[in-house]
Amino acid sequence: MIDITDKSFTLRMARAQAVVVTGSEDTVEAVRRNAVPKGNVIEAARMAALLAVKRTHELLPLCHPLPVEYAQVQFSLEKNEIRIEVEVKTIYRTGVEMEALHGASTAALTVYDMLKPIDKNLEIASIRLLEKSGGKSDYDDKFSRALSAAVVVVSDSVSSGKKKDTAGKAVGAHLEKLEVKVAEYIMIPDELPQIQHTVKSLAQRGIALIALTGGTGISPRDITPEAVRPILEKELPGV
Repeated sequence: MIDITDKSFTLRMARAQAVVVTGSEDTVEAVRRNAVPKGNVIEAARMAALLAVKRTHELLPLCHPLPVEYAQVQFSLEKNEIRIEVEVKTIYRTGVEMEALHGASTAALTVYDMLKPIDKNLEIASIRLLEKSGGKSDYDDKFSRALSAAVVVVSDSVSSGKKKDTAGKAVGAHLEKLEVKVAEYIMIPDELPQIQHTVKSLAQRGIALIALTGGTGISPRDITPEAVRPILEKELPGV
């Protein structure tokens, strides 16, 4: 089994379908009238599907055991088809598509088994996943609009040309990887009024993200947090 210990608990849902094609419309009518010699086809298949959903990990060797929070089986009787849909939900680290598929396929096999004495032309036409949600596949890392950023390097030595900047370049490169355009790259000294003026000016211009690096050490000139904190509208510790 794959390692899922680093995944988050999220609401996950899957819906699967199986289709049993009969050789005659009379077969479907017998199911509808509950006139099949072996018994109630719909209820037997429903119970089989629910049991299969809960025991998927026991029969499919690479499936994780997981809590089944919800399972529903629905049937649609058409001209010469019996359509089965199984929906499963869980709040867990991995999805439930195999549980839904296992439930649908087991229901289809149950229908086949109960109808074969009266219909020799049965066929399980398809078993497929209709829908799934939850987990990382539901989240789009793309921004809804283009974002611009500014990288501000606060350093006496870098702004005076005595030292080469590496931190600001690294921040800018990481932002570019995230498809955030670096609109400004500024180097300023460790001066409180200049730091505050730069941040305010960038914010007024609509820059979505202002990343400051430098000036966070223990020397008397390291005052970046002290300069920025008074002009924040909301502080998010740890972010």
